[in-house]
Amino acid sequence: MAVEVSVDVLDERDQRLVAALQYDGRLTAHRAGEVLGLSPRTVQRRWRALMDGTVRVVALPPRPAAIGALLLRIRVLRGKTDAIAAALAAREDVPFIDLSASGDEISAVAWTAPGTRDRLVFRQLPSARAVTDVTAATVLHAFREAADWRHDVLTAAERQALAPPYAAGGTPPDPPDDLDRAVLAALRADARAPAAAVAARTGAPESTVRRRIARLAASGALRTQVVVDVRRLGLAIDANVMMRVPPARLDAVGRALAAHPAVHGAFATTGTANLHAAVWVRGLPHLYRFVSEELGALGVDSAETVIVGQAVKRPGAPAVIG
Repeated sequence: MAVEVSVDVLDERDQRLVAALQYDGRLTAHRAGEVLGLSPRTVQRRWRALMDGTVRVVALPPRPAAIGALLLRIRVLRGKTDAIAAALAAREDVPFIDLSASGDEISAVAWTAPGTRDRLVFRQLPSARAVTDVTAATVLHAFREAADWRHDVLTAAERQALAPPYAAGGTPPDPPDDLDRAVLAALRADARAPAAAVAARTGAPESTVRRRIARLAASGALRTQVVVDVRRLGLAIDANVMMRVPPARLDAVGRALAAHPAVHGAFATTGTANLHAAVWVRGLPHLYRFVSEELGALGVDSAETVIVGQAVKRPGAPAVIG
């Protein structure tokens, strides 16, 4: 496990600029300044500093409709977690990996074909001598995914002003053609890449690429995610909470959790715990209040909380082992 080091927390202005990008990854400095009450020059200067290693804006890859997800809890012999985590991190079908603070459990998300006998769960993990137990829960419904989470530092009026057009609903986007797919692929690692750079990669005229990017963004086909160490946003505690909720309350509780500013993942699942939530909070007292007061008020029957010691793998960010 990595030794914990202190992390410098961004000031309020920079945190607000990060949050603005979460609403629109291709937000212009002029528009951000207009909404947040800053000069465009200040916005540009601070974004330039933040994107020099602190913040990345990536384009989310499309996910086939037929792909489902498993939430895995993998018990591992002490001293062997790094090796198992590294093997999982090398897999393209495992986008999320956490190591527990206790050092003996790995939590992961694995893409899978629903209703199939998953090879990773049934053969590969059980055959590893360092693995002592594997529990797999199938995601039945996603109330909130990591890309949907927004840092809660903007006012309601600012959030409304920054919300993309597709957030209000409307006509679904047309199926992407070959050029759309090429543009989206070119934006995968840097969703803020200028149209000229995307045109150079795709071989299409810059004016055409600029129109395609605008159309893809307006329709919701181009979805972006801000990759940032949330500890720099003042959120020092990362935890996974597995809950048992009465079936008649499952949808209502799941929707309430999805609207909670601390929750960056909420899923209805199979298994003894039928509702899972991933939360970021400022400290242990905040986590205690979340579990004892807020979950209690929602009528949760029981909850098991696992604090994350290390986030090994996240979409858009390199895996970190050890």
